[in-house]
Amino acid sequence: MAAQKTKVTIFDVAKASGVSSSAVSYALNGKPGVSDTTRAKVLQVARELGWKPNGAAQSLAQAKTRRIGLVLGYDPQLLAVEPYMMSLISGLGAELEEKDYSLLVRMSMDSDDEDSIIEDWVATSNVDAMLLLNLEIGDPRIELMKQNPQMPVLAVADASLTAGLPTLASDDAAAVGLAVRHLYDLGHRNIARVAGPEELGHSYIRDAAFSEVTAELGVRYRCLHTDYTPAAGADATKRLLSVNPAPTAIIYDNDVMALAAEGVAAVGGVKVPQELSIMSWDDSFMCEAAHPGITALNRDIVESGRIAASLMLKLIDGEEVDVVEEPPYELRVRESTGPAPQRD
Repeated sequence: MAAQKTKVTIFDVAKASGVSSSAVSYALNGKPGVSDTTRAKVLQVARELGWKPNGAAQSLAQAKTRRIGLVLGYDPQLLAVEPYMMSLISGLGAELEEKDYSLLVRMSMDSDDEDSIIEDWVATSNVDAMLLLNLEIGDPRIELMKQNPQMPVLAVADASLTAGLPTLASDDAAAVGLAVRHLYDLGHRNIARVAGPEELGHSYIRDAAFSEVTAELGVRYRCLHTDYTPAAGADATKRLLSVNPAPTAIIYDNDVMALAAEGVAAVGGVKVPQELSIMSWDDSFMCEAAHPGITALNRDIVESGRIAASLMLKLIDGEEVDVVEEPPYELRVRESTGPAPQRD
C-alpha cells in the first residue's frame, strides 16, 4: 500500500485553485501581484486542503541567497555566435565572484515564459536582485517590478524607457553621431542601416537618432529591421544592394551581421570599402579578425557588466541608484570604411 501524502504544498494549492504557484505564493504571503478575488480563492482552497506554512522555508526566503537573476530572452542560435552577451556576463560574473555572489541565468523562449520566471523569483525570493535587458517600448516587466519594490532591480536601457527604475544607460544618440559623421566626412550621402528588432527600446532610440542626424546633414537614410542573426543581416544586405541607387555605406547594429555583409559583398563582387563601406555598431574580436577589418563603435562591455553588478549589490544593501551612464562609445576606424565611390 502506497504511503499517504501528508504535507500539502503550494503546488497542490495552485493545482486546486487553477492558478500558478507564483500567484499562490503572492496570495499566501500577503504580497502584491494578484487580485483580491484570486487571493480570497487561494486562501479558501489552502484552508480546505489543510495547507500550513513551512517555517524553515519562510526563514530561508527572508535570508540572502547571494544570487543575482538574469533571464535571457535570446534566440539560442544568436546567443551562440554574438559576443556581446558573453562579454556582459563575463563582467557580471567577475564582479559578483569577488563579492561572493553568483549569477543565476535562465533562458526563456518567449515573453510569457520570461514573465513567469520573474514572477516566481519575486514570489519566492530565489534571487536577491534582478537585471533586466532588452527592454521593449512599454515593457510589462517595468510595471511588474514597480509593483514589487521589495525586489531590487537594475535595467540596462535608455532612461526614457525605464519609468524611474534604477538604470544603467548608454548614450546611443551620441554614438549615432560618431558613426554618421565619420561616413559623412568620407563623402557618403546615401547610407543605410541594418537594425535589430523594431520593438526593442534601443532600436527605437537609435532609429530616432539616425533620422535626426541624417536629416541635419542632408544625408539619404534607409533602414531595415532584422532579428540580429547573420542570415538576416546577409539577406538585408542583398536587398539594400538591389536598390537603385544602392547605399554607399551600411551600418549594422551588431558585429555578426556586419561580418555576414562582408561575405555577401565578396560573393557579389562588391569591393569593400572601394564600392561599399561597412560599419558595425558593437566592436568585437570578429571585427578585428575580419578582412578587411570592420570599423566599429567600441565600448567596454565587460566593464559595463562589472558596473551593473556593483550597482545591483548597492541596491541589495539598501542604497539608492538612479541613472548611471556606461563608459562612452569610441569609434575604431578600420579598413572597411573609405571614401564614397564616385557614381554617375
